[in-house]
Amino acid sequence: MANPPLHPMLQQAVQLSVAGRNAEAVLIVTQMAAQNQPQAMAMLAEMKWRGGLVPQDPTAARELYRRAAALGHKQSAEITTNLMANGVAGPRDWQGALARLRDEARNNPKRKLALGVLDKMTLTENGDPARLPPAETLAERPDVRRIERLFTAGECDYLRQLAEPECMPSVVNDAMGRQVRDPIRTSDGATIHWMIEDPAVHALNRRLAAASGTAFEQGEATLILRYRGGQEYKPHFDFVRSEQNQRFRTALVYLNHDYKGGETVFPEIGLSVKGRKGDALIFTSALPDRSVDPLSKHAGMPVSGGVKYLCTKWIREKRWIA
Repeated sequence: MANPPLHPMLQQAVQLSVAGRNAEAVLIVTQMAAQNQPQAMAMLAEMKWRGGLVPQDPTAARELYRRAAALGHKQSAEITTNLMANGVAGPRDWQGALARLRDEARNNPKRKLALGVLDKMTLTENGDPARLPPAETLAERPDVRRIERLFTAGECDYLRQLAEPECMPSVVNDAMGRQVRDPIRTSDGATIHWMIEDPAVHALNRRLAAASGTAFEQGEATLILRYRGGQEYKPHFDFVRSEQNQRFRTALVYLNHDYKGGETVFPEIGLSVKGRKGDALIFTSALPDRSVDPLSKHAGMPVSGGVKYLCTKWIREKRWIA
């Protein structure tokens, strides 16, 4: 059952915000949330999660979602389950999240689908993979490894199904701060951020972490990229220069292989890879001294036929999630 229509006072708050009267809008939402109105609590939770209208506070947002869920707010219930599963902005309770997911799956086809994917996995009690396929070394420097069939065909299809409705053109900010089409990455993409990272996706992310020799908490949010005919990712580095927490490793999973072109190429070392559905490619982009490895430059070649789908996980050297 869907959430009921938005409360009239909250509709007014939205209209005030659109008109630029944000302080008045926030006041209405805050007052109604204090009165335990579940829609207002969910709206205030989203504000606190994202920041901007109010100071960003993911921990407080998660608690608001939990309270709204307890009052019957459906979307907040799903978000609460997801955050319990991944442990973002609060304690992780994998078994508790699984119990909630099974309950949600009784009346929600999407949650039932997630549960079906999850039930086919072989996991530890903590949600980690019980075993991993062997890795094949393709290059010593940069360290490039391939793991065949890290994801099953069904898991790849599930990620594609989640991402497809959310795919948007890849954009960057220009010199004026305006969003423009990314001239380097011409694909479309969808981010499976932590609020919508259901337990099945979370288990896949933990598998990627284990395969890359890192912890889940080091990974950025999962990005699903879609490359149609002619789209590409021109030569670039994944390395992000940061004194605090550099991006040093990348894990890719090919979600299909029924397309032409689209190879992953490392031009400095003459390596070209075209994975099959479910194969993972894991490589490093930083040297031991924490500087960028010039040999890690790589590209996604133009797709010449069909559509390519790729799961991308950028990994930091230290904990990244809230």
